[in-house]
Amino acid sequence: MSPEPQRHFHEELSQLKQRLLAVSSEAEDAIGHAVDALLARNHAGAEAVIQGDRTINSLESSVEEQGFRLIALHQPMAKDLRLIFAAIRIVNVLERVGDHAVNIAQSAERLVEYPHIVPEPEIVEMARLARQMLADALGAFVRGDAPLARDVCRRDDAVDALNDSVYRILLTHMMEDPRLIGAGMELLLVSRNLERVADLATNIAEDVVFLVEGKTIKHHAEDGRAESP
Repeated sequence: MSPEPQRHFHEELSQLKQRLLAVSSEAEDAIGHAVDALLARNHAGAEAVIQGDRTINSLESSVEEQGFRLIALHQPMAKDLRLIFAAIRIVNVLERVGDHAVNIAQSAERLVEYPHIVPEPEIVEMARLARQMLADALGAFVRGDAPLARDVCRRDDAVDALNDSVYRILLTHMMEDPRLIGAGMELLLVSRNLERVADLATNIAEDVVFLVEGKTIKHHAEDGRAESP
């Protein structure tokens, strides 16, 4: 590739990364707003998250189109090609994060009339950790930072532990008062969706390690532990 087309290619590649960060920011905000709507029993806030999913879907399409256009026009090789395919894969993952935000918002709508039994500290902390994992995973991708990506993967255990704690708290509530079973089941779904967001951030981080080091760490391949079902 001659110098001028090469310069243009790397400028477009940088734009692709910035668009990916924009999608990540939208997805992170959607998770935060959905949890806020849940805690406040705010129907309008929940509906805004549901409607806002269109923005994430549109951004996903633009990143995909730019990635495939870069491949078609510049025919990149080796690491650049892997990076573009990784960006396309990651934006698909971010779209799924947006879907989880919608799921939480829909639960928030159904919970508007229920008693306030949210295990607030655990739900809030799960949302905070999942959003930070997502932001750091994308930062690791943009900077090619494998150590940060590995750190993101390690944090997934904390989210899993909180998910277990939420389950125990809600089970206790439902056993003490069967009238809370409906609300409890909705909140279990919320917790599960947040746990899945952390899993998706971990998937992105694992892809970053592979992209930077050519090393697979999926399913805890480095330490010999099998992934839980």
